[in-house]
Amino acid sequence: QERLVESGGGLAQPGGSLRLSCAVSGFTVDYYAIAWFRQAPGKEREGVSCISSSDGSTYYADSVKGRFTMSRDNARNTVYLQMNSLKPEDPAVYYCATDQTEACGSTWRETWYVEVWGQGTLVTVSS
Repeated sequence: QERLVESGGGLAQPGGSLRLSCAVSGFTVDYYAIAWFRQAPGKEREGVSCISSSDGSTYYADSVKGRFTMSRDNARNTVYLQMNSLKPEDPAVYYCATDQTEACGSTWRETWYVEVWGQGTLVTVSS
């Protein structure tokens, strides 16, 4: 059974950093593409970043490009989201997810149909 478990959320100051982890079970991180989504209170869930399984290509929302980095560790079967230069608009519940395909594709934020969601981890940014 495919399962995604997020961790690493918490409180950071504006300009600070957090690293989120998504532990994967039931498949390997180089088999399906995996993405991070986030949902802030009162807002729609939005795609943040995605990593393709086939070649490790990464994709980012414009709002996080240059600040967030997604990576994977095949040995640990875990994907990460390194979040730097956190801004007041970044707080949300962050979810990892997969649509059980290999590639993200350039339009993944609009076209993905997520098959498996994690339970989410809360990120708060406050001074």
